[in-house]
Amino acid sequence: MKRKTTPSQLLWLIAIFFVAVNLRPIITSIGPLFNVLLDELPSTNTKVSLLTSIPVFCMGLFAPLAFPLTRKFPTIIMPMLLAMIAIATILRAILPTYSILLLTSFIAGTAIAIIGPIMNARIKAQFKERTASALGVYSFGIGVGATLSASFSFAIYEQTSWSIALGSWGILGIIAVVLWVAIAGEETLTQIAPQETARNPWRQKEAWLILLFFGLQTALFFSFMTWLSPLAVAQGFSLQEAGYLLMAFSAIQMLGNLAIPWLVERYFTPIIWLTFLSSLTLIGLLLFALTSGVWLWLGVLLIGLMLSGLFPLGLLLPLNAAKNDTEANTWSSMVLSGGFMLSAILPLLIGLVIDQTNQPSLAYVIFGSIIIIMQLIIWALSRTTKGFNS
Repeated sequence: MKRKTTPSQLLWLIAIFFVAVNLRPIITSIGPLFNVLLDELPSTNTKVSLLTSIPVFCMGLFAPLAFPLTRKFPTIIMPMLLAMIAIATILRAILPTYSILLLTSFIAGTAIAIIGPIMNARIKAQFKERTASALGVYSFGIGVGATLSASFSFAIYEQTSWSIALGSWGILGIIAVVLWVAIAGEETLTQIAPQETARNPWRQKEAWLILLFFGLQTALFFSFMTWLSPLAVAQGFSLQEAGYLLMAFSAIQMLGNLAIPWLVERYFTPIIWLTFLSSLTLIGLLLFALTSGVWLWLGVLLIGLMLSGLFPLGLLLPLNAAKNDTEANTWSSMVLSGGFMLSAILPLLIGLVIDQTNQPSLAYVIFGSIIIIMQLIIWALSRTTKGFNS
């Protein structure tokens, strides 16, 4: 029997999904245990916020390494990176100290940084005609990983300890390594490395606007995942009730990850979708900050659903703006690099503000300001990018 050299698109979607599942738990498992870590380490809001900010910052800082490492290690780079995430996560269960939490945040963040551009370029190369839908599967996998860790970390803590609750998610990395090797086999990634002449994204206004948009919407996601539970507790929720709220916030995103990219491919223009999603995010924030009961829950669900659509659109923007595959790689690398470094600031900023003022409600002001800035960027993009409106 002739050996297949390239897996089918369906198998690639399975591989992409299971890689994506591993890209958030080491970050999003912190949120439901935020108050637990404050008490048991002991620690401060700022120090616990670093456990979210460090991996996100690394996701930006080390993203440019993706394509040099892909060229050097084309067949083993992905299993290596997934193994790094798995080992870093499991270390949290074995060595439960704050210094280990910081170290593993750095290690996992570095691996996630390199995986991001590789997967974005792989999706562009493998699914040229259905890029948005493939990105939807990728985002859905990210949402599944975030939902699982946000939903069950506190439950695992109640039965075991906070260290096991954080470290148990390393099992997902082991599964992903096995599946990637089985599905991808010896398939190389060298064909996604830059080859053609391309515009330098660092000199393009359009690329900078996309970077800023991606960074701010990602900052909102990580900040909500980190601070939703503490803010709910500040409003009178118990830790368990806040955990349910975070679970609902995460779960609704899985619906949006799949449905919104599918809708974007079929109806209206990207500018309409971005304006619509960001506006509803602001409405959801107002409901969360100013109401109670069912309206507060509706606000949280609205925020989660809208953010789940903004993320794949943020990934799609540099791909749509690119004139060839090389630009798709270099522009995506720039957007992911700068965007994630920018997004690392917001969770830490909120922690610093709350530590200094003891006013958790100021987080809502920061969130609202970010959404308004995003809407201004969307308006600027609509005036500079033809593909953005078609």
